[in-house]
Amino acid sequence: MKRVLIANRGEIAVRVARAVQAAGMEAVAVYSDADARALHTQQADLAVHIGPSEAAQSYLDPAKILAAAQASGADAVHPGYGFLSENAAFAQAVLDAGLIWIGPSPQAIDLLGDKGKAKVLVADAGVPVLPGWQGETPTVQDAVAVGFPLLIKAVAGGGGRGLRVVHDAEGFDAALASAQREAIGAFGRGDVLLERYVARARHVEVQILGDGQRAVHVGERECSVQRRHQKVIEEAPSVAVDEALRARLGAAAVAAAQAASYVGAGTVEFLLEPDGSFWFLEVNTRLQVEHPVTEAVWGVDLVGWQLRLAQGEALPESFAGPCGWSMEARLYAEDPAAGFLPQTGRILAWAPPQGVRVDTGVRAGDDISPFYDPMIAKLIASGPTRDVARRRLVAAIRSAPVLGLRTNGPFLVDLLEHPDFAAGDVDTGWLERCVDWKAPDPSPALRAVGALLLSLPDPMVIPWHSRGPSNWPVLVDPPVRIHHEEGRRYRAVCGDSTTALEVLAPDRVVVDGVARRVLAARDDRTLHVAVTGLGAARLEEADPLVREEPVIAGDGTIRAPMSGKVVRVDVEVGAAVAHGDALVLLEAMKMETPVAADLDGTVAELRVGPGDQVRQGDVLAIITP
Repeated sequence: MKRVLIANRGEIAVRVARAVQAAGMEAVAVYSDADARALHTQQADLAVHIGPSEAAQSYLDPAKILAAAQASGADAVHPGYGFLSENAAFAQAVLDAGLIWIGPSPQAIDLLGDKGKAKVLVADAGVPVLPGWQGETPTVQDAVAVGFPLLIKAVAGGGGRGLRVVHDAEGFDAALASAQREAIGAFGRGDVLLERYVARARHVEVQILGDGQRAVHVGERECSVQRRHQKVIEEAPSVAVDEALRARLGAAAVAAAQAASYVGAGTVEFLLEPDGSFWFLEVNTRLQVEHPVTEAVWGVDLVGWQLRLAQGEALPESFAGPCGWSMEARLYAEDPAAGFLPQTGRILAWAPPQGVRVDTGVRAGDDISPFYDPMIAKLIASGPTRDVARRRLVAAIRSAPVLGLRTNGPFLVDLLEHPDFAAGDVDTGWLERCVDWKAPDPSPALRAVGALLLSLPDPMVIPWHSRGPSNWPVLVDPPVRIHHEEGRRYRAVCGDSTTALEVLAPDRVVVDGVARRVLAARDDRTLHVAVTGLGAARLEEADPLVREEPVIAGDGTIRAPMSGKVVRVDVEVGAAVAHGDALVLLEAMKMETPVAADLDGTVAELRVGPGDQVRQGDVLAIITP
């Protein structure tokens, strides 16, 4: 191989490009309209435009990927993860075009990518599988035979798409329809299987590498901290796995891989019960998002091995055991306080943290678009012990606030500092069962710093007035009054709270006697500010010349809470609706969100239909009270 086309975008495209270049080869990027100036195009040696921003017309179009390979003179294709990475037909098309496919064979992808076929295969190889049901379309009677609670699972794809937990017969039909709809949208097929649901289990996955003749494992990762079956924090090794259990899990994973004559990197996922018994979940026939924690602990370059195995190199007998601990958090542009709604917009300010590994595909000034996953970065911290890695990860998140849009950063910090997580006492249901997170209100001191920066065009220019020290209100809610003492010293009053401030530099302010770093960015009349130790906030400055009528909650104008696609419209014009009734179902970034009526009334207008793309704030419907 001399030139590798990376059929992906974002942080994984950057990661693969660096590995390709480190191996002495050239990297070719592909990009859509939305990604014309993206970081992955600049990391690569060559970049080829492949179409519109919509993934279906660019990154998910095999013909355009193959045309880009031909145009660039690439002799191999690396799929990354997501998009076409587990598409057996695409893998076959790459091979048919005379190119090297950096991954398992199309036959292995087809066999292991279908969870039903995979269960049969690994069971024959002696791997424990959960009891359940497989067939055409399940009925309530099939579900009753399996027993509740149960899991409806799409047989294709991964990433938590097409998964639903059902606790009783009454909720089965609705959950089945929702799982099938999501699976069709994500993978193009809606067939599912049923499995017994295991409560209070851990999600432990084993990294494998195969050369077609044999396979070896590279230890386990703990991925139990999940929300809606989406991983939030991952680590290696697992606190629940000792050497004996690691050997059993590894042997099962190797048996599954060898049964499929596996080539390349893959992951065998298991549910681990408290008594040490484990059950096969699925095989991901690609690199995992969380692969860096394995690389850190086992000292293995997994992408490098993908390249070597694709060129026919044989595997060693085994890899050295784990050393130390590594933990990864996925930093997303999403609002945890609003049901984790994905956020779109520009990153006004952000500097990746120091002292940890940062895998990212964006920089300050880049936009988080509605077309793709809203991940900003993966932050990976390592250390000699789990607690050291955990504390380093907390410090990294705190030291690198993102300004311009809301992120899950504060939520991640609270998770990492939760006593249960610190003790390693978690399972797949822990987060949604035990963590009821609410965004903290900005402290008076944080608001004081923000108000001062809003009121001073240049914080290094001392305000002057012929009558001496002055004071003035800053029109935020609640209002803050700034008193100029002398020089660059001020006093901010908000209600009953008074904060002493002194500006040392544009990024350094003394707050009540303590000097703190400040990161700030303005967007029209909005100030985004982060202060070390005080958190981050956005302050909206009111225009004193504009009188706005108050917005009354429940005015009947139903707006999109996020950018996305309309999956379904549940009402018609003229229908009577009650407050809370579902009107429209939106899908964005792997999540379905119902939009409900905000008052009792009659549907006067419907402005969208199934399949429409909407942006955050677009009017979806009008209800007459």
